Amino acid sequence: MDSKKLAQLCRDFADNKKAENIAVLDVRKLSSVTDFFVIVTGTSQPHLRAIAEEISSRLRDEHDLRPVRGEGTTGGMWVVMDYFDVIVHVMHTEARARYDLEGLWGDAKPLKARKPAAPKKKKTPAKK
Repeated sequence: MDSKKLAQLCRDFADNKKAENIAVLDVRKLSSVTDFFVIVTGTSQPHLRAIAEEISSRLRDEHDLRPVRGEGTTGGMWVVMDYFDVIVHVMHTEARARYDLEGLWGDAKPLKARKPAAPKKKKTPAKK
């Protein structure tokens, strides 16, 4: 799976658990360490745990992907999951404001959210 698709999946899985202020930063031109940062906010420790678990379990179960390493605990303020080409940061509101990763990586291009597919129109029988 390419790194952009992986980053989008991480964003989608975080969104499933109502993560706030989801940002995906393309750092390919700025860093040799990774391609994308996915940065999301959780409002409480149980919320952080739910977001991190959704991302890790869905990637493991559906795509056989496991993080190369992880840092932090879901009982803390910041969880980092390193999928090599994508690093996911699940941060409590206060930690996110304090460390300001978006400001630190201000030259990174944000990856825009995918637009949901337009609903298919039902064909109606032609009137005579």
